[in-house]
Amino acid sequence: MLALCLVTVLSGATTLAKIGRIAAELDPAVLQRLGLPGGLPAVTTLARLLARLDGDAFDQAIGSYLTTLTQDPAGRDTRQDAAAVDGKTIRDSRHRDGATTYLLAAALHGHQAVVAQRQIDAKSNEIPAFVPLLTGLDLTGKIVTADALHTQREHARHLVQDRDADYILVVKGNQKNLHDQLKRLPWSKIELHDRTVGDGHGRREIRRLKVCTVRPGLLFPHAAQAIQVKRRRTDRVTGKTTIKTIYAVTSLTAGRAAPARLASLIRGHWSIEALHHIRDVTYTEDASRIRTGHAPRIMAGLRNLAIALVRLMSWTNIAAANDHYRANPDHALQLLDLAI
Repeated sequence: MLALCLVTVLSGATTLAKIGRIAAELDPAVLQRLGLPGGLPAVTTLARLLARLDGDAFDQAIGSYLTTLTQDPAGRDTRQDAAAVDGKTIRDSRHRDGATTYLLAAALHGHQAVVAQRQIDAKSNEIPAFVPLLTGLDLTGKIVTADALHTQREHARHLVQDRDADYILVVKGNQKNLHDQLKRLPWSKIELHDRTVGDGHGRREIRRLKVCTVRPGLLFPHAAQAIQVKRRRTDRVTGKTTIKTIYAVTSLTAGRAAPARLASLIRGHWSIEALHHIRDVTYTEDASRIRTGHAPRIMAGLRNLAIALVRLMSWTNIAAANDHYRANPDHALQLLDLAI
């Protein structure tokens, strides 16, 4: 039944009702390969299944599976030398107690594969979940990127000292002294190291990056370089332009990561925002009315898995991929090694 749900999500299902409608279109031979020779289960049965599943076990299984898929037969990493950590609220998943489902995830740069995910307790926040989220991942020699909420000294020490990893962490007001120190660096005298131009989501964005080696003067554990990124965004509809300056610190030394590499890693971190955009726009996740038990988390996991699978098949447009797999469910079975 989980495989059936995944095939329908690959085909664009966003609700339990749509899972039922797409499933009803499937050929009996497809249902046979899915292990459902007796026909389709009722939508209410699928709803009870998703609500009662162990969310931790489900996310761990997906993470292990995607980690394996992103390795070549020799076990060497392919495009998974960096992972982005970020959180997301499923806004309309409000339960009877008033709490919404909030998930913290680690996604590999490049192909948006979520290899770890945890649900945040309603009475807590992302910060205590950072270390547990990464516990099952092999971070040796890897780079972890995260937004300002996770620019915590304990996180930096854990990554470098305990996990033999590196970090790039955005710095904002929650680390006031460090943020002030970065702002006071002589950026006007530092040459421009990298410039990129991007178009997407109805806007044009120019990013300029400068790097300053200041070790051991930064007020943060293991920080070797300071980074300044200026983002100039122009809305193509309104013509309005905004300029935002972002600061970050990294444990990577200049000899290990040139400015172009740092710029690529920062763009790679923002790819997790693109993943969240896909879940909200293509899969209408924020508008989801699935609320019972663990079902919101399980559906988020199914969306993560579907997006990662189509990315690994080199699809750039997820909506187009959904249309393709709905018209060709046998191709969806091939992704699951269940080909007819």
